[in-house]
Amino acid sequence: MAIALLLSAIIWNLGTWYLGLPVSSTHTLIGSITGIGIANSVINSFSSTNSYWWDGINWLKMQEILISLVISPLLGFGGAAILFLIAKSLIRKEELYAAPEENVPSLWIRTVLILTCSGVSFAHGSNDGQKGMGLMMLILVAILPSFFSLNLQTSPQVIAQLVASSNSAIPVLSSQFIVNTNQDLSLINSRDELSQFLKPQGQVNENIWRSLVVESQIIAEKLSINNNLLDIAESDRRQVRDDIYLVASTISKLEKQQQLANFEHPEIITNYRHQLDQLTKFVPYWIKITIALALGLGTMIGWKRVVVTVGEKIGKEHLNYAQGASAELITMTTISAADYFGLPVSTTHILSSGIAGSMVANRSGVQIDTLKSLLLAWLLTLPSCILLGFSTYSLGLLLI
Repeated sequence: MAIALLLSAIIWNLGTWYLGLPVSSTHTLIGSITGIGIANSVINSFSSTNSYWWDGINWLKMQEILISLVISPLLGFGGAAILFLIAKSLIRKEELYAAPEENVPSLWIRTVLILTCSGVSFAHGSNDGQKGMGLMMLILVAILPSFFSLNLQTSPQVIAQLVASSNSAIPVLSSQFIVNTNQDLSLINSRDELSQFLKPQGQVNENIWRSLVVESQIIAEKLSINNNLLDIAESDRRQVRDDIYLVASTISKLEKQQQLANFEHPEIITNYRHQLDQLTKFVPYWIKITIALALGLGTMIGWKRVVVTVGEKIGKEHLNYAQGASAELITMTTISAADYFGLPVSTTHILSSGIAGSMVANRSGVQIDTLKSLLLAWLLTLPSCILLGFSTYSLGLLLI
């Protein structure tokens, strides 16, 4: 799965880079993941009557992501156009609106451009960096689960607090169903119950609460025996991670559905989820450094093809300083807002749209041929990467 994801993303990104088309790595990753998820569901549907081809995708989350990907370029286009017009009416410096010449621009213009470019780079790194770190952790958990399934640096004190929180949460969760002393909770297939609930169509019922109790008991028992995660057998760490993930994700979904609103002490369950997340939602420091270096080096090496398209081929006239600064400011602001709300957006799409917006505002005009190529690349990225992800994953299963 991880290899199929990487392979499909690399094929598309290298192909479009070679053609000089600025496409979205965000669209590429989302398309590849979607294709792999659909392929996995299709394969599972052949062997199970309870599985369907659409089960592998959280379609509500997909809808949210697609909306953000569609709206953000529109914000880039409109925002850059408005900002450029405001700047033109307030800042009356002719050199700011002239096309760059061979001479070095004045110090204040260079300062403005350095600051706006740095802002875009920082925002881009924070958004794409999260995707890069998430992808790298996904791969490491898949191929080296004994080392990366759990945060092995977690202190015994934190684990002891989690065990205490788990024991406090169990009575609260048990209050949501009628306890039958003759019923053996261990007979409930808790993992299947919670997995079904986490699907988009999953509904809450008494068995969900029972399953949460069962899984919480398993987690508390496992961690109380091993107050250091390194003491857990390497072969068991992936299973412990799966149990923690199921409980934390179920509680998160229950929170969104307002199912905890009537609890006498909902903070007990919320605090329990936060402590569970500490064990699985982590990124080692060296991965952060690696992704940052990869983003920086990739830009240093492959910048020219895309920069020429963005700077010289979108508009009929060469991009001037004010247009570049306007597009960069809007791009930086939009990406930062998306980071705050946890939404993936495309730096490429926002910046390209911002430049087009500034060109329209300046009545410079846009090059229709380039615009067609950009739109075609934007529209084809998602379906093409869905197909690539589906094909590479399916082919990989056939060959292995």
